[in-house]
Amino acid sequence: MRPSDLPASLGTGAFSTSAARAAGVPSSRLRRSDLHHPTRGAHVRTVPSVLVDRAAAYLAGLPDGRAFSHLTAARLHGLPLPAHLEREADDGPLHVMARTTAGHTRRGGCTGHRGLEWRTSTDVHGLPVVSPEDTWCDLGELGRRRVCVDDLVVLGDAVVAPVASLRDAAWQLRGPMESRVRPRGKVMLVEALSLIRPGVRSPMESRARLMFVRTGFPEPEVNGDLTDRAGEWLAEGDLVWRDRRVVGEYQGSDHASRRRRSRDASRRTSLEGEGWTVLEIWAEDVLVGGRRTACLLRFAHELGIDPRHLDL
Repeated sequence: MRPSDLPASLGTGAFSTSAARAAGVPSSRLRRSDLHHPTRGAHVRTVPSVLVDRAAAYLAGLPDGRAFSHLTAARLHGLPLPAHLEREADDGPLHVMARTTAGHTRRGGCTGHRGLEWRTSTDVHGLPVVSPEDTWCDLGELGRRRVCVDDLVVLGDAVVAPVASLRDAAWQLRGPMESRVRPRGKVMLVEALSLIRPGVRSPMESRARLMFVRTGFPEPEVNGDLTDRAGEWLAEGDLVWRDRRVVGEYQGSDHASRRRRSRDASRRTSLEGEGWTVLEIWAEDVLVGGRRTACLLRFAHELGIDPRHLDL
């Protein structure tokens, strides 16, 4: 026999057992095969496949005063994670945080955390999620076996990308870190904080900048305005060494199309006509040993740096 229709008041998404009872749905109807149960007290008509739907379905069965945290929060905020942690966030247990007095959330399909009273939460896609700043601090708890300082810099750069000044960016992340009592991973967080910069547009821009800094280059300006000899604006450069009029342009996958390559070539010609040297940087130049060394030597030549003074 076909299951009876559910009341329209339950909507089309996930709903809780208490909401179903309030709508007059008997317990026997909740056990029918057309419903799935992400966790105790939650019901949904279709098994969720993407993270935001998984979280929404799970939330329907959680007590009040919970928020998604750690890897789950990072993905819901759209923050960049290393590939292995992205997969874990998308396919693994949801991270759920409660106030310390409520204890860990102990359910299948989630990893429970305490301390929500020390964090700020925000609404993302209608879900309660720990703030990006607190999530950055929380991910330092994962330890060096799962994240490195550079991963935390990439994440922090994304959090503070819209901030106008380095001082404001540092305060935005230092506040949550210093509000906690002996946070795990503090050594890594403090080191990462010193390397985080506002205005970064992509994770690979962050990793390229870190490559140059760690090798011993002067730190480049991030997404700086490029001008002609008369001071008129020409373009924005990803990594800029202004005193040498050298700019490094990271070429992501979005630069691969014919139209984008044509536009990049025209832009490069204009810049070079005004005395700027434009050098391309590809992912392999940052991530692959031989390509990395060749890239660094190319920039060293244009910047007038003796390679013997670099940690190649």
